[in-house]
Amino acid sequence: DYVLILILIGVNGDSLTILQSPDYVSFQKGDWPISGEKIPDLVALTMGFSVKEDLSWPGLKAGPLFQRPRANVLVVVRGADSLALPQSVASYPLENPVPFTLDSVAETVHSLFAEDTPVVLQLAPSEERLYMLGKANAVFEELPVTLQQIRARLSQDGSVLASLPLNSLSRNAEADLLFLSEVQVLHDITALLQRHRHLAKDHSPDLYSLELSGLEELIRRYGADSQQYRDATAILASVLIKFAEDVYGLYGNSAVVEVVTVKRFEAPLTRKSRSILESKQIGNPDSPFNLAYKYNLNYAVVFNIVLWLMIALALAVIATSYVMWNMDPGYDSIIYRMTNQKIRMD
Repeated sequence: DYVLILILIGVNGDSLTILQSPDYVSFQKGDWPISGEKIPDLVALTMGFSVKEDLSWPGLKAGPLFQRPRANVLVVVRGADSLALPQSVASYPLENPVPFTLDSVAETVHSLFAEDTPVVLQLAPSEERLYMLGKANAVFEELPVTLQQIRARLSQDGSVLASLPLNSLSRNAEADLLFLSEVQVLHDITALLQRHRHLAKDHSPDLYSLELSGLEELIRRYGADSQQYRDATAILASVLIKFAEDVYGLYGNSAVVEVVTVKRFEAPLTRKSRSILESKQIGNPDSPFNLAYKYNLNYAVVFNIVLWLMIALALAVIATSYVMWNMDPGYDSIIYRMTNQKIRMD
C-alpha cells in the first residue's frame, strides 16, 4: 500500500507546507513559489505518477523509482493568513491561488489499482461534499458527512469538545460549531484509520483530500482580528500537527503530509459531476477522422520495456552464439561424446 500524505498550510500568507515526508521523497528548502493549479501535479509526482506537463519546480527532487509513499493526504485550509507550524519539512509561497481538485489524481489511482481497491477520500464538510472510492466506502461509512450529523457527533462520547481548550469559542454559535465540526472530522478520520490498520499494508496508494473552511466563516462572523479567530487558528495548528503525526505513523512513516492555506481563492470553483468509473473516449479534436492521439502518456514506459527487453534478448543470443561457436563437440557436447564412445567400442 502506497500512501502519500500531503498537508499544505499557509504561513505568513498563502503557502504550501510539508508537515511530514519520508526521506526518499526529497523536498528542498527554499522560497520557490508554486502555482495553485500545479498542486495536483505535485501530488501526482510525489505518488510516482506521470503528469501531462513537466513540473519545472526545484522544490521537489526526483526520488527512487521503486520506492514511493503509501499515501497522500492533502488538507486545504481556507481563510488562514498564518498558522504556527514549527518543525515542518519545508514551506513554499503559493502564488495564483486558484481553486483546484485532485480528481485527476483520483482517476489515476483508480485506473492503475482498480483490482486492489485503494482508499480515495475527498471531503469538504462545510459544503457537505463527499466522494469515496474503493475500501473507503466500507471504512468511512460511519464518518459523519452532513453538518447536522457532524454537530450531533460533537455531543457524543469521544467528542473533541471534551479535550480542546475552547477559550473564546462558543458551543452555540453557528460559525464556531462549523469550525469545531471540521476539527471533529479530522479526529474521526484518524480514529477510523487506527481501527482499520490493514489499509496501510496493502499494495495500492491511498489518497485523502480535505478542505476546511471554518476559519473563513469565523472571519465573516467576528473578523480577522477577533479573539475567536486567534483561538481557532491556534487550535487548528495543533490539531493539524497531531493529525499529520498520527497518519504518518499509521502508514509506517511512509506518507507525505501537506497543508495548503489560502486567504481566499481568486475564482470560484466549478465542479463538474462525473463518475470515476465511466470510461472516457479519447480522440484527437484536430483530426476530422476521429483518430487517436499519436502520443500516449504511457509511451515512455512501453518504449523502455520494449527497448531493454530487446537489448537483453540480443545479448542472450550473442552470448549463446559465441559459446556454441567456440565449443568443442568432442568434449562439450554429450551427443558427440556418446557417439565417440560407441565408435570406439565397435
